[in-house]
Amino acid sequence: KKRMEKLTEIEFTGINVQDKEPRNFSNNASSILIQEDDIETPFGNLHVAIQGDRSKLAILTFHDIGLNNITCFQGFFNFTDMQPILRHFCVYHVNAPGQEDGALHLRPEQDALGNPDSLGNSFTYPTMDQLGEAIHSVVNHYKIKRFIGFGVGAGVNVLCRYALNHPEHVDSLVLINGSADKAGWVEWGYQKLNSWYLWRGNMTTFTEDYLLWHWFGSKTQWENYDLTTVYKEYIKSINPQNLSLLIESYLARTPLGIERELDPVRRIGTKTLTCQTLLIVGDDSPHLDETVELNGKLDPEKTDFLKIQDCGGMPLEEQPGKVCEAFRLFLQGMGYVPTLRQSTSTVSQVAKNYQQQLDDFRGTNTVC
Repeated sequence: KKRMEKLTEIEFTGINVQDKEPRNFSNNASSILIQEDDIETPFGNLHVAIQGDRSKLAILTFHDIGLNNITCFQGFFNFTDMQPILRHFCVYHVNAPGQEDGALHLRPEQDALGNPDSLGNSFTYPTMDQLGEAIHSVVNHYKIKRFIGFGVGAGVNVLCRYALNHPEHVDSLVLINGSADKAGWVEWGYQKLNSWYLWRGNMTTFTEDYLLWHWFGSKTQWENYDLTTVYKEYIKSINPQNLSLLIESYLARTPLGIERELDPVRRIGTKTLTCQTLLIVGDDSPHLDETVELNGKLDPEKTDFLKIQDCGGMPLEEQPGKVCEAFRLFLQGMGYVPTLRQSTSTVSQVAKNYQQQLDDFRGTNTVC
């Protein structure tokens, strides 16, 4: 007979509850910002925040609509697993005109609303093409020979335009939620209404809901309440008129005009990105179709496509571990940081699957 062990009774005395420290967008102590500059360009001033040692290879970021260098990139570039990578790079966070925290009003009409700080009536907000050219002023100012572009949403469009016109300065691109075409009718209708409200200084519930959908998608808003709540609070601090100008510029974007051509002879005259490119999108992202379409227009030998499972429209916030690991492997595929290994905080299978794809064939679609 099996002997039954006597169970020991344990008295339950109480529960110790500790509130989680709320997330905010104040500059994190682990963020090494050595300087912040306003770079004058022919198309307006670009606010640039620099993170890291300027003697090292450059990573240049550009944010999405409604965001800036802090709200779009601070969390990811301060992520623990990113720190070993950032020791080898210097990050230049570029903000579109008027999108940084505390930016001045970009049009004199705001003076009538009681806001005396305005940049005057000589300023015209740049187009997407002009924003791409404005990047060149930043590159020249800091004497950057080559950089790795890191763009999200509208930032993807800006960096692609720069890479097409100045391929000699772009080492590679990491593009999240990218689009190569002009705005569709649905996007145009929603954003036109948003722009109309914002230009009049009103951040309406309609615009708040659209921005949250644009950033996260519907599923994340329901399943990651803490994260979306932080951005709901952040929306209240956005300069509505300045955001309206950026939205209008993004809505008026022209197609990139790139296409995939596999024939070596025809490829010579084909307009396309010539650098190594990593496309990233969440499987529940509202921009999944556009990113897939962009992937179909790029050279498969130079492009990796990564779709992240259990992720909405903001992979840098929702799945930073997976993005960080994919970024590390992407860099190692180009010969950078060869000695870095996978962090214990990330999923090992992600690394194995993605590394195998990089070794076997460039351009294979990968799902993590």
